[in-house]
Amino acid sequence: MQAFPPPATDDAGSHDAGPDTIGLDIGGTKTHGIRLHRGTAAAEFIAGSANVQNVPVAAARESLAEVFAGLGTDGVGRVIAGSGGVDTAQDEDALRALIAEHVPGAVVDVIHDTRLILAAGEASEGIALIAGTGSVAWGIDGSGRQARSGGWGYLLGDEGSGYWMGREAVRHTLRRFNLGLEPDSLSRALLRGCGAATPESLIGLFHGPTDRRYWAGKAGLVFEAAQEGNSAAAAIVAEAAGHLTGLILDVAGLLQVSGPVVIGGGLGMHQPMLQDLLRDSLSAAGLTDIRFLTADPVFGVAYLLGAGGSGSAGSDPIGGGNVR
Repeated sequence: MQAFPPPATDDAGSHDAGPDTIGLDIGGTKTHGIRLHRGTAAAEFIAGSANVQNVPVAAARESLAEVFAGLGTDGVGRVIAGSGGVDTAQDEDALRALIAEHVPGAVVDVIHDTRLILAAGEASEGIALIAGTGSVAWGIDGSGRQARSGGWGYLLGDEGSGYWMGREAVRHTLRRFNLGLEPDSLSRALLRGCGAATPESLIGLFHGPTDRRYWAGKAGLVFEAAQEGNSAAAAIVAEAAGHLTGLILDVAGLLQVSGPVVIGGGLGMHQPMLQDLLRDSLSAAGLTDIRFLTADPVFGVAYLLGAGGSGSAGSDPIGGGNVR
């Protein structure tokens, strides 16, 4: 995958009026799109997930159609799409083909969504963590070497993610039920949140009409219960932080880098309890430049087009060899 050159500039140093760029952040829950005109976001649109590992191809195509209709395609010369589930060249080609249906004359670049996280943190090298519906860490050093830990999907991993936390809450509730214990505050909150009359009814709900996005949405109940003093919920949050810290340290060890660490995803951006635990554990390991995103990762596309193309010698926020 190639690096993105900085936009052309006119004599005054401002971006020229060339073709616009559309940036996409395709996550497990939503597809977030922006349209960049002269390097500045001129339009924004959000639709359902277009990640084909999470939704059928038809649903992905429909979500992409909504985003492109909302952003417009006239005058678009490039699309940069960051997505989970693009682990092979075949994955990239499949997503590129779906996107190209809407912008047949544009250059389409497909990258892993962790690269948007790092770019949104205005870093051309370092470590990116997604803590959202799923979980994954990725990094790149000054020479362009890359490493990744996790991101295998909910059946193989995603420890510490929103889905993982929701599932752990279900397991906790069922374990108490099996032991003949009354539901505690976490169990009661989960049952209310799911509209379930009894703990055992969660089994059919979990294996039936719900998907991982549904259970990822229950992670907030775990944080609320932990903040209210529920020890089981606090233990789930602490274990999640431990898993996420482990992903980051895997990458740090492979690349021998100490940061910056840029953290995104719904949990990473919006849960202060998790942020505090991650900050403490990473600092104890010697990683002190921790950046929690305050803007959505899709806005990292502007950095990839601009400042990200002029990083340190040998640095490339997109390209480079993989470390396994």
